[in-house]
Amino acid sequence: MSDIDLERANGAGRIVVTGSASGTRISEVYQKFPIGLMFPRIESDLMKEAVIVNSSGGIAGGDRLEIEVVALNDASVAVTTQAAEKVYRALDRPARVGTKLRACGTAKLAWLPQETIVFNQARICRQTEIDLCSGAELIALEWLVLGRAARGEEVVSGHISDSWRIKKDGHLIWADGFRVSDEVFAQLHRKALLSNWKAVATLIYFGPSLDTRLEILRKIAASLDCRCAATIVGAIIVVRVAAAVSSDLRRGLRSLLEQFSRELGPGPFGVPKMWSC
Repeated sequence: MSDIDLERANGAGRIVVTGSASGTRISEVYQKFPIGLMFPRIESDLMKEAVIVNSSGGIAGGDRLEIEVVALNDASVAVTTQAAEKVYRALDRPARVGTKLRACGTAKLAWLPQETIVFNQARICRQTEIDLCSGAELIALEWLVLGRAARGEEVVSGHISDSWRIKKDGHLIWADGFRVSDEVFAQLHRKALLSNWKAVATLIYFGPSLDTRLEILRKIAASLDCRCAATIVGAIIVVRVAAAVSSDLRRGLRSLLEQFSRELGPGPFGVPKMWSC
């Protein structure tokens, strides 16, 4: 039997927000099962928070899920997920997850999903594509957890392909990829690879005053209980965070976002409410 012989999800979600002097408004919403979109009430009218819900309960081999977020003009929006996403064992085909983010004009966009937990023999190809205008500001986060430490789970085979492509004013400024497949999992414990880290995250910042904000992020990194480092690559700051277990990584990311958002001032860059639910 193949994954293609089984019923599989083919879902999509699209959000477009527009900003004005009166605040941020939602101008377009599209959702296709099993993807649902919710917009919880928050204190400020100046920004919106969107929550992505995968009502299928997880991701299986052969699934296809696509998310697109567009922030126009002076919009301010944070997007997160209802819960940790789980990628289950596949038979022979990878799940494909695509995220497209676009921040135009002077928009502020925060892509802050909760963790993606990869189970043994899972197969996933995830691609994050970001288009930015010079005056926009963005934080984008993706994090992977290899099995649940509390359950003693080990990921010894499967396939993970996790790639980023970021463009500024139509020109590619950063490309990155993490790829591990089948027999390579046995080598991940090497110090040149993941060592003993089972939970890893990449956070991207694009905005003004990169040198100053890099120094702020490095000071924050030194205060965290997990491993963290930051550097400038061209027009963006890249932050890597790693921990032995997902709970430590979550605490580290919460602390990082809380401290960094205070430095950034008003906007969507703090810890989403859904992370505490």
